[in-house]
Amino acid sequence: MGISLCISRKQFIKTLWFGLLAFTTTILIGVVNTNMHNEKRLDNHYIHYKTIPKSITIRIEEVLKPSNYNDKYIVEILKTDTLASSGKALLNIKKESLQKKLEVDEILITSEGFQEINKTLNPNQFDYKKYLEKQYIYKQIYSRSENLFRVSDKKHTLIGYASLLRKTINTKLKKHGFKADELAIINALILGQRQNISKEVYTNYVNAGAIHILAVSGLHVGILLLLLNTIFKPLEHIKHGKVAKLISIIFLLWCYAIIAGASASIVRATTMFSIVAIGMHLKRPSNIYNTLAISVFFILLFKPLFLFDVGFQLSYLAVLAIVSIQPIIYKIWKPRLWLTDKLWQITTVTIAAQFGVLPISLFYFHQLPGLFWLSNIVIIPLIGIILISGIIIIILALLNVLPLFLADAFAHIIRLMNTFFEWIASKEEFLFQGISFHLIYVITSYLIIIALVRLHLKKNYKTLVFLCVAVISFQIASIYTSFKNSKDAFIVFHKSKHTVIGLKSNKTLKVFHNLDNIKNNKTISTFAVANYIKTIHEDTLQDIFFYKNKSILIIDSLGLYNIKSIKPDYVVLRNSPKINMERLIDSLKPKVIIADGSNYKTYVSRWEKTCVKRKLPFHQTGKKGAFIVLNTESNSE
Repeated sequence: MGISLCISRKQFIKTLWFGLLAFTTTILIGVVNTNMHNEKRLDNHYIHYKTIPKSITIRIEEVLKPSNYNDKYIVEILKTDTLASSGKALLNIKKESLQKKLEVDEILITSEGFQEINKTLNPNQFDYKKYLEKQYIYKQIYSRSENLFRVSDKKHTLIGYASLLRKTINTKLKKHGFKADELAIINALILGQRQNISKEVYTNYVNAGAIHILAVSGLHVGILLLLLNTIFKPLEHIKHGKVAKLISIIFLLWCYAIIAGASASIVRATTMFSIVAIGMHLKRPSNIYNTLAISVFFILLFKPLFLFDVGFQLSYLAVLAIVSIQPIIYKIWKPRLWLTDKLWQITTVTIAAQFGVLPISLFYFHQLPGLFWLSNIVIIPLIGIILISGIIIIILALLNVLPLFLADAFAHIIRLMNTFFEWIASKEEFLFQGISFHLIYVITSYLIIIALVRLHLKKNYKTLVFLCVAVISFQIASIYTSFKNSKDAFIVFHKSKHTVIGLKSNKTLKVFHNLDNIKNNKTISTFAVANYIKTIHEDTLQDIFFYKNKSILIIDSLGLYNIKSIKPDYVVLRNSPKINMERLIDSLKPKVIIADGSNYKTYVSRWEKTCVKRKLPFHQTGKKGAFIVLNTESNSE
């Protein structure tokens, strides 16, 4: 929009109508483009296949981080039975000791059918199903390696060849004594692959506020651009050398993007720095805001759902904050010494970036690493050296001329970096976790940040009013969220093989359970953060709960329910009680029967059939999710 405005500036007078037309046109392009990329609209998409296929032909598209029990892959559907099909699915292969990992571009046939992707079963949990749908993945396949028939393992796509190159690099580096954690960091830092990072190392980087260096993004691509610009500088002295230099730089930048996996952050950075390279070639000063706008436009033109990628959002917000806020912070102090000035520059860049990403980071991750500034002061000056050294190490390893002392030295640097971030992460008193932050807070926080920047640039009445409105909006958001989350609730959570019941009263949660402990239980911690819970109490399970004007009877493995004094509104079945459901219904006459995750599936299936026969609502937490009673109203989520 900035470029079109500049072009039109001399052609006609700017009016409100031009802005409205441009805005409407952009929205319409986005709507049309998103619908065009929706793979469900294709007639041959596998989701339209009505019958259960006897065989499915798939191609491995991407290798994902494995879970505790399964290796995971994103696959492209080529055929369902004999019909040519399209679409993507999630492939889960049960882990086995001698199992060979599948590789990108392998084509296989499986007799296993499609299964639904499980929705989230407890309130406020990460919805993996919706996350996959934004990547056009709607079904999953579960299989064992022996049930997969390999058709081909030849490489025939750019991503496949890139995967082969990464595998070759790892094989060469292993021969030079690089350990698992060191290889994992090299793969993340230089090759854009984070699947093999151990949970401990990943957590250390997250808690130290340095996880961004493990995602190949603007910092990495910018350094590579400067390196390539220096290498190809001599081409400028020959005929058409400048054009050859530009083409070579852009070509190599995109080769690197493909090798690094072409994630949202890599594509964003490569697009932006390709535009910067063109600007450098034309020797015209580039407006960073226009550069960002162009890169966003072209990326979303080809990948519209990148807009919902967390890394994509964080990257752009960080860059916007750095270019707009960093100069303001830098002017606060003018160091005289060169070294002090450089440290101050790094500090201001880090602080500015945090202004940009803090609200949305709190919304997604609910934590703030207090020592993020220290992590960045140490690592940012060194990241360029580490990245360039890593590229040289990889090239020498591929050429089989890597000296052992260089390999050892680089491995030692990686170990030192890991140790440093482990030390930072160990300072738990500086890690603020469990921060409740609603989406409304995100919006109003950015309004305050924008208002403060505008007030610095233009100190007038309008900007002051804008700041006041932003602050009042944040206060209204605080009052609204406080009121919204003050409601009481009775919750039967879903937990496999266990029973967990919660009683929420304003900002206090009382948990009745038979778990070993709930200290690190994600179900409880996620619910507590999302609902602004300040205090959590534990207690043992009871036989009867009274909530508002409702009574809830808990029937355990003993199957005892001869209670004549009350007629329960709800009956919760746990630990697979041996009961006669017909007799229970006639005796207690409950309004709803709930079966939690501690029951045998065969028992639950039998109970459900009886309830359907008797036209009584039956709630299975393993299918419908947690059962929630809000005040006097009940619903399932």
